[in-house]
Amino acid sequence: MSEPVAINPAPSRIWALIPCAGTGSRAGALGPKQYQPVAGQPMVLHTLAAFAAVPRMAGVLVVVSPGDTFFDDQDATFLIATCGGSTRAGSVFNGLGALLERGAAATDWVLVHDAARCLITPEQINALIDACEYDAVGGLLALKLPDTLKREVGGRVVQTVERADKWLAQTPQMFRIGDLQAALQAAGDTVTDESSAMEFTGMAPLLVEGSAQNFKVTYPQDFALAQAVLLARGACPASN
Repeated sequence: MSEPVAINPAPSRIWALIPCAGTGSRAGALGPKQYQPVAGQPMVLHTLAAFAAVPRMAGVLVVVSPGDTFFDDQDATFLIATCGGSTRAGSVFNGLGALLERGAAATDWVLVHDAARCLITPEQINALIDACEYDAVGGLLALKLPDTLKREVGGRVVQTVERADKWLAQTPQMFRIGDLQAALQAAGDTVTDESSAMEFTGMAPLLVEGSAQNFKVTYPQDFALAQAVLLARGACPASN
């Protein structure tokens, strides 16, 4: 009598979720900052190009606000969900539901990434996946704090804070879809990143070293810096 053959469960797929419903109020731009041109094309398209260059992604979902028509004229190879919320956490939570509706499993991984971190590279995305794919919790790209950290009261320094154990959180942040959905529901929509939600439920996400270039374009001066980096990498300059 032959021995039963063990059947390995299907491996978890890996998805990306890009919340793209922000208004960009701090960037001083006319309209959402993620659609402002940087090095020849709207910022978000640089972001999406990096994920498109990672073959093991099962799909990329972009979450936009209802009525947002930016992607109507794009030859998109990614999914669009018009379920953006009033907060980043709300957009991510709604986007997770949209992924499940489109066939993702609760045990699949999702990499949540800021649309305005347009300097992310495929190598950094792959490094995060490699580090977290077999982790029990998941994790995030982050950067050890390089500068002396001060605490302020009334515009004056009241304390120098020990920085040895301090990290700057970046994205992508990689967690199981079901775990992250439950964590966001428990933590509420005031958390500013996915790791915070996971921490709220008692989890300890893995820190994976990122890059100083993976900054979030937030203020007007950030656009010039992002453009300089992209041009140095060989991006096509904007036409006159």
